[in-house]
Amino acid sequence: MKVVPAQRCVYSFSANMAPVEEVYPGEQVVFETLDALGGSYDKIDFSKVNPATGPVFVNGVKPGDTLKVRIKRIELPRRGVIVTGKGFGVLGDEVEGFHTKELEIEKWAVLFDGVRIPIHPMVGVIGVAPQEGEYPTGTAHRHGGNMDTKEITENVTVHLPVFQEGALLALGDVHATMGDGEVCVSACEVPAKVVVEIDVSKEEIKWPVVETNDAYYIIVSLPDIEEALKEVTRETVWFIQRRKTVPFTDAYMLASLSVDVGISQLVNPAKTAKARIPKYIFTGV
Repeated sequence: MKVVPAQRCVYSFSANMAPVEEVYPGEQVVFETLDALGGSYDKIDFSKVNPATGPVFVNGVKPGDTLKVRIKRIELPRRGVIVTGKGFGVLGDEVEGFHTKELEIEKWAVLFDGVRIPIHPMVGVIGVAPQEGEYPTGTAHRHGGNMDTKEITENVTVHLPVFQEGALLALGDVHATMGDGEVCVSACEVPAKVVVEIDVSKEEIKWPVVETNDAYYIIVSLPDIEEALKEVTRETVWFIQRRKTVPFTDAYMLASLSVDVGISQLVNPAKTAKARIPKYIFTGV
């Protein structure tokens, strides 16, 4: 199994990223990751946030394909950190100064001033090379990136649209736990080891999709949260329409009956919306 060390990382996703490793579909890879702040807890250097380990070139993967990343295991340390400060997060204009708390991580919980928060390891940043341009690892778009979606956890498959040959996969910004919204700008930030299995499919997708045992989550990130919510709804209806071969209005009504639309995070340059599509609507059960 190949290991990509944390020091082999990028701070932006670009169309011409140079790969640091290459694999074939079906291989497992270990990504060693830095935490979102690169280990610096007394300030935030926005040019060095969310380092993403990689990128990894996947042989045989072409533009138009879908990269499938199965998250097998996330290994956490014993301590993490959460930060906030003036101008950070949803209520940043109500905060003075810069604040840091170190958090102890137990097997089943993260400890915050005596409160035990259930542990929920997740990958905040995962993406591929975009079609064009350059996106800092602190933001997200169709290529993935800093989606901060807590459903990106162990035993799920992240589907990413491929825009460049080899896909060029990178990931990082692991959290020991996080609430939807990530309202103060950070979660329980940790370095980690992430074991993934990489594969490819020919199924067309326009935005990242997270697949669990019982649902698909469509993930859309745009600067305006209302636009993100509208686009994730549109993409959801398209996803249902294509899979069930039904008219738009039928898919639209079925979404209204069965789909849960929500928010992953509200604090990054691009806000992330998600829609949970239960798999039972495709089986009739």
